[in-house]
Amino acid sequence: MRLVLASKSERRMQLLSEMGFEFEVVPADVDETPPDGLDAHQVSRALAGRKARAVAKRFDDAIVIGADTICAIDDEIIGKPVDDADAVSILRRLSGRSQSVITGLCIIDTAHGREQIDSDETVIRMLPMSDRQIEEYIASGRAYGRAGAYGYEGEDDPYVDEFEGSGSNILGLPVELLRRMLARWGIPVEGPGTIGR
Repeated sequence: MRLVLASKSERRMQLLSEMGFEFEVVPADVDETPPDGLDAHQVSRALAGRKARAVAKRFDDAIVIGADTICAIDDEIIGKPVDDADAVSILRRLSGRSQSVITGLCIIDTAHGREQIDSDETVIRMLPMSDRQIEEYIASGRAYGRAGAYGYEGEDDPYVDEFEGSGSNILGLPVELLRRMLARWGIPVEGPGTIGR
């Protein structure tokens, strides 16, 4: 049974590897513009589905995983920064506040023509960031390619006070949700992460 990750995210690859999975990486080349009129959970699920379906068309017998992570503050979706000024604006808004990190997850079983989509949410409380800290963070390049202009750095993260929910969700792949979704189809996850039938 082939497992295919429809993403080139290094963090997602790392999380799947840490679960013990052997998998192929086939990035999805899709439009990531959020659909209009949807809330944050619906947007994340829609984009995850778009990615998974684009890759699933290439395989006859595989489990394809698509994921999309977004950030939201007060129900407003905060995307990836387009330039330094945008990154400054986003990080100032996040400073000292809570944000929701939401990851949509879509898995497709191409052999049986079935699909399921779900999403997970983690609430992060950010510590205040000074203007100098924001400038240094942006200069490091870490603000780019990430929803909300910020990437969680683990337990020693200097700007995260606490979070409620899945830690792996913050990194872009809620592994607990993935296991539950596979279990819904009766697909056993044996040992650390071997998919069987």
